[in-house]
Amino acid sequence: MRPFVGTEALAAGTVNRYQLATRYTSMHRNVYMPRDVEPTANDRAVAAWLWSGRQATAAGLSAAALHGCKWIDPRLPAELIHTSRHRTTGIVLHSDRLADDEFCRLRSIGVTTPARTAFDLGRKPGLTEAVIRIDALVQATGLKPADMALLADRHAGARGIRQLRRAMALADDGAESPQETRTRLVLTAAGLRPTHTQIEVFDPFGSFVGRLDMGWRQYLVGVEYDGIQHWTDPAQRTRDVDRVAELEALGWRIVRVSSDMLRRRPHVVVDRTLAALRVAGFHPPSVKTIANSR
Repeated sequence: MRPFVGTEALAAGTVNRYQLATRYTSMHRNVYMPRDVEPTANDRAVAAWLWSGRQATAAGLSAAALHGCKWIDPRLPAELIHTSRHRTTGIVLHSDRLADDEFCRLRSIGVTTPARTAFDLGRKPGLTEAVIRIDALVQATGLKPADMALLADRHAGARGIRQLRRAMALADDGAESPQETRTRLVLTAAGLRPTHTQIEVFDPFGSFVGRLDMGWRQYLVGVEYDGIQHWTDPAQRTRDVDRVAELEALGWRIVRVSSDMLRRRPHVVVDRTLAALRVAGFHPPSVKTIANSR
């Protein structure tokens, strides 16, 4: 059982008062969840909407969660567009006015459209985080750049609009994790924006060999972000070694990126990618130096 209204559950007989008091925890006034269930970002969005009397519109991160975005920190507060002056812990209330084409319903819940959600998320402080969130939203919904641009033009004087436009220009529908987005942004900042993402590679017989996070198909250079399981899981490590060997046999040069490299040594990502591109015959007109992170 996910978030529910306590008085409704009591009236329906699905719980009694003793069960409500001992087996469930109050998320907001009259809104409950099972004690042994850790709430997700989606749960927080639904709970906040129920708290509003089903009157509010989920916005920002809550809208993104309801649209199916991954990687949203479940500890962050829910966000609603609501006229209520009553405040409650765990919910951020916005008073924005929405045009008719800026909200919709998902499973009966009022929620900002993907385009409006991107408009809101892209203006939150922090360019990298804004791009990560827009990438995730595009992945989840198929949101088109033209739809985002329409909202940006409509609200041209809104706070944060400059960052939003930068985030839109940097977004990519091929990012499948925040770290892939960060890797792409490190390369882009150095003047090495990958020309392709999620590159599928096949052998001469048409058999699928693997999919690369990003790279330059025409130069057979790929860049892969490897999560911790790629380094600590022996079975995954073996698969990676075999896969890279197959890719290299087909002429690909693979730059592998770890979390430590991305966080503390981004210049290494750039240097290794640039070296691979130069060997492949590509010489970028200018490459910016990326400082070592401290």
